[in-house]
Amino acid sequence: MVIEKNDIFENMPVPKAVLKLALPTMMGMLVSVIYNLADTFFVGQLNDPYQVAAVTITMPIFLFLMAFGSIFGIGGGAFISRLLGMKDYESVKKTSSFAFYGGLFVGLVCTILALIFMPNLLNISGASENTYLFAENYLRVIALGAPVIILGFSLGQLIRAEGSAKEAMFGMMLGTVINIILDPILILWAGWGVQGAAIATVIANLISVLYYLRYFKKGSSVLSVSFSYFVFDSKIIGEIFSIGIPASLNSLLMSSSNIVLNNFAVSYGDNVVAAFGVIGRINMLPIFLLIGLAQGAQPLLGYNYASGNIKRMKEAMKFTGMISAGIGSLFAIIFFFTGRSLVRIFIDDANVILLGEQFIRVIILSLPILGILMLITVTFQAIGAARPSLILSVARQGFVFLPVLLIGNYFFGMDGLIFAQPIADIGAVALAIFLFKKIK
Repeated sequence: MVIEKNDIFENMPVPKAVLKLALPTMMGMLVSVIYNLADTFFVGQLNDPYQVAAVTITMPIFLFLMAFGSIFGIGGGAFISRLLGMKDYESVKKTSSFAFYGGLFVGLVCTILALIFMPNLLNISGASENTYLFAENYLRVIALGAPVIILGFSLGQLIRAEGSAKEAMFGMMLGTVINIILDPILILWAGWGVQGAAIATVIANLISVLYYLRYFKKGSSVLSVSFSYFVFDSKIIGEIFSIGIPASLNSLLMSSSNIVLNNFAVSYGDNVVAAFGVIGRINMLPIFLLIGLAQGAQPLLGYNYASGNIKRMKEAMKFTGMISAGIGSLFAIIFFFTGRSLVRIFIDDANVILLGEQFIRVIILSLPILGILMLITVTFQAIGAARPSLILSVARQGFVFLPVLLIGNYFFGMDGLIFAQPIADIGAVALAIFLFKKIK
């Protein structure tokens, strides 16, 4: 099994190798988008903007949990790819075991803190008098499920790192199918609304985690979650955190920026918050596909960098970049002409539909080039370049986006909020290209 995977990394033609690794990852991301869209879609069938807004308000907390999953999943996965290139299989087992138990512990801590500080979290996230109770019901369930949400994200990344992209995709797909089945039952039939959406999300993640654990036990040739391999090795911890923390900052800053955006948006009305929420979910489709493409190529990049085959690594980057530009451009065109219809799918509210149509025609401006940012970021992660990886992770949703958001809201009101993201995206892409030219 190891020899077969090494053949993908070393000998298979680059386009075929990229697609073999990336397509299952992209399918997994597509499944993840459907997973997120399902909650918004079925909550939207209640035709209650307050409940749709409540899901939007609590999204930053969910992103916060994904950030912790990134520490152990992306950080551990990037190191595992390099270890495989060096054929150090013993360290692979120790790294995967540490990532599992580290994620589990952090998840339990998140549950405790979220339950204790829930009122503070909801107030900071921008819950209004109309949305507070709905958001509280949703967040309480998500907090209880924090450990499986973190593990559901991180374990898939570890499995993908050893080249088992299909198995990682299947785990995500399994959870999504469960989520889609449970959503209408719990949200509409049982009448639990947003709380039903949260319960479906947690159960779906639990099913994914159980599948991943079964794979670790029976399917993987090199990964392990056995406690016998769990060690506090300073090199392993340092390698995981040096890449994982910068990678997690992207989700953390996305969470923080969404909190700021929600607080600004709520001043223009709950309909604006709902519209931003719907558009954010729709835009997840191309963004997650671009992330999936880049992350799918990452093991190939890391392996060939570690084994000294820089030419093959650059060929993989070039091919991946061309595909990402095509995907981004295609979705920009589709969203421009179908924006109104897409919003109507999720909620039949005239005000939200009108606002959503305006928003979507702005956020597509950066889609054709956004894949460049994803590709360069995972390349830095793959080669262990912690500093530029950190800079890019805090750029798009941090020191580029937040100032643009603050300035835009102050001088241009709601229009400033709408244009903030594409302007920040373009700035972050320019920074990524600059950093890559310096390091290469």
